[in-house]
Amino acid sequence: MSTTTSVPAATSAAPDPMRRTARIAGVLYLLTFVSIPTLALYKPVKDDVANFVVGGGSDTGLMWGALSEVIVGLAGISTAVVLFPVLKRQSEAAALGIVAARLVETTLIFVGVISLLSVITLRNDVAGAAGTDPASVVTTGHSLVAVYTSTFLLSQSLMPVFVDLLLGYVLYRSGLVPRILPIIAFVGAPLLLASDVAIFFGAYANASPLAGLAALPVAVFEFSFGVYLVVKGFRPSSRLMTQPNTDVRTPAPIPVPRSEARELDGQRADVN
Repeated sequence: MSTTTSVPAATSAAPDPMRRTARIAGVLYLLTFVSIPTLALYKPVKDDVANFVVGGGSDTGLMWGALSEVIVGLAGISTAVVLFPVLKRQSEAAALGIVAARLVETTLIFVGVISLLSVITLRNDVAGAAGTDPASVVTTGHSLVAVYTSTFLLSQSLMPVFVDLLLGYVLYRSGLVPRILPIIAFVGAPLLLASDVAIFFGAYANASPLAGLAALPVAVFEFSFGVYLVVKGFRPSSRLMTQPNTDVRTPAPIPVPRSEARELDGQRADVN
């Protein structure tokens, strides 16, 4: 009589949750760059809001720009939330600081978007109404554009300074990514802060070449960080990768009275 031996089927390796987290965070970081075209999309409004309010040009570009900034705001806060369980293993205070700064940034982005969408409302519902003073409408349009300019300085220019300093600190100490990336953040964040202060005191405009040059290192860091997470993920050599996941807690066993325990033991003995 011949016997056969069953060979267990090969099982595929379980997906690495840390790799999935890194990939999601990387994609979200790359999404924060979708608003770059707003520099051109908002140009007709910011350069000549008086002509735009009275009906000059199309508002399609403004609508697309507003949508892209909403995506940037949501992607920005999502990066902090997705990375929080990983970053808090190194420093919970820094991880919370990143979430808080991203939340402020997103809130201010939405305020700026609302101000520009209000320009469209002013154009469509107010400017052509009977008895409307054209000078007042134009003044209101300038005020709304000024609100956007101020919120942009605080949201998409100042808040990244704090985000990147905190993130750079955690990445440098933990070794989650090559250290050249947090070093770029350490160089770019103070440079961007100095530029923001100069813009605040009127040294130059936030759309000037100097402002763009000062923001370049931070942009390089965030874009490179996003690409690295998508392509490589977190470095396995990081000590954070060897720590147990503190978010997963095993529930404590439910105590069983001794009388019930004896009864259960007796039932098991009868069965055996």
